[in-house]
Amino acid sequence: MLDSISAFFAVIVSGIQSVVTQINDILWGPPMLILLCGTHLFLTFRTGFIQKKTFKGIKLSVSRDPDVEGDISQFGALTTALASTIGTGNIIGVGTAIALGGPGAVFWCWLTGVFGIATKYAESLIAVKYRVKSKDGRMMGGAMYALDRGLHLKWLAVLFALFAAIASFGIGSMVQSNAIANVWKENLDMPAWIVGVVCAALTALVIFGGVKVIAKVCEKLVPFMAIFYVLGCIIILIYNCDYIIPAIQTIVTLAFKPGAAAGGLVGSGIMMAARYGVARGLFSNESGMGSAPIVAAAAQTRNPVKQALVSSTGTFWDTVVVCAMTGLVLVSSIMKNPNIDVANITDGSELTSLAFAQIPFIGKFILVVGIVSFAYSTILGWAYYGERCIEYLGGPKLLMPYRVLYIVSIAVAPLVTLQLVWDLADTFNALMAIPNIIALLLLSGVIAKETKKYINDIEKKDTTPIPVVDELENIK
Repeated sequence: MLDSISAFFAVIVSGIQSVVTQINDILWGPPMLILLCGTHLFLTFRTGFIQKKTFKGIKLSVSRDPDVEGDISQFGALTTALASTIGTGNIIGVGTAIALGGPGAVFWCWLTGVFGIATKYAESLIAVKYRVKSKDGRMMGGAMYALDRGLHLKWLAVLFALFAAIASFGIGSMVQSNAIANVWKENLDMPAWIVGVVCAALTALVIFGGVKVIAKVCEKLVPFMAIFYVLGCIIILIYNCDYIIPAIQTIVTLAFKPGAAAGGLVGSGIMMAARYGVARGLFSNESGMGSAPIVAAAAQTRNPVKQALVSSTGTFWDTVVVCAMTGLVLVSSIMKNPNIDVANITDGSELTSLAFAQIPFIGKFILVVGIVSFAYSTILGWAYYGERCIEYLGGPKLLMPYRVLYIVSIAVAPLVTLQLVWDLADTFNALMAIPNIIALLLLSGVIAKETKKYINDIEKKDTTPIPVVDELENIK
């Protein structure tokens, strides 16, 4: 009897997954990739190529505006956003791009990050401009408030908040917890349920403290994990020094044409390389998704442009630096170790594991620490995103039930098969992007105007007065 019931549910789950896969093929097909890349290009020109201010944004990210309104520092907002965007996609996702699109996919992933800086800047700008203050003095913002207050599209704002809240349980909690458990089980033979409980407990200690505690933890964790991983990649590249230039040449060459390279690497042509490189780049930096601006709105900042510049550096660090280094490590390692059977690998995690394992002593350690720290930080960042969306939909009374459910999902995730959960997360990420992009395109005039208004004042050490923050009641 139990076997029959299990078989029945297996068929149901398989059917649902098949439908979700077909939906994702549509949602993440060429139209979505063209829409996102087109938005990146459009906003790059609309903002006057704001990428040229990236290093100014980096400098601003470590400065403080203590006398202005906001819940957390600009650096706290940036690291919390980076906590959610620098995740397993930066390691495994790049491996997937190379496995399916060839080494040339790394080039397109990197290029997506360069132009994605403008989109991250724009969505963060409108998040701060249209943010509001709750009754207890907390800053609330994001795409839902921009849609509501800036465009008066309440129904679209509600849809964005709903999609983002649901997505937080997929990409935010369950997928990341499962990834951590798998790493610990494979390398230390630790039972999955123990990892799930420990991960849930550690998360509870942080998220029940609110955004200030989340930001404080992320301020410490994100720089450590990023520096550790980058230094690890640098050590590996030193070990692979004879193959760095050939790897770069291979990546650039195979981005535009099919062909073969050392180590069994094969380019699949410009279409395949661009498809998987762009898709993984968009997944990695989340530019256009509308997630990171939710925490940008909580920052202590003198004007929208200043925080937008700080937030835009997140895409630079995430894709232009971390993803590019991962790609270079993988391609150079595979070229140096041709015994890796690249032709028969389609799983990004398998390719990444095999490539890092070729490095004596430190390769596996770097991969394990990287995945665990990246995944845990993503759990924290998405917890905040989900909270703000839930509060927008139903008020503060829903925060406690949401936190409890979020913690429970982390604990049980290592015990279940998550392919369906991952597929559903992809679905809701795409559904999030659509209303967010609508807000960006329709408010592009406001973005351009605000940029011209404040950019010179920022160069003059911020003499611009602090914008007035509306009360929450005014948007209901």
